[in-house]
Amino acid sequence: MFRVRLDNEALSLGYISGKIRRSFIRKLPRDRVKIKVSHYDSTGGRITYRFPNKDSAVFQL
Repeated sequence: MFRVRLDNEALSLGYISGKIRRSFIRKLPRDRVKIKVSHYDSTGGRITYRFPNKDSAVFQL
């Protein structure tokens, strides 16, 4: 589980979706992620996507 700061500066507890866990996608502090928050409880949600880091270089061969 990860503490996620939303765009409105609220904190939410996010857990990893199965597809991200199955693909062994690493999550690091300060990564931008997409989180699906429940309409009923905004304190928890599911992390569904990790956005590419703008600082990392992309190499193509």
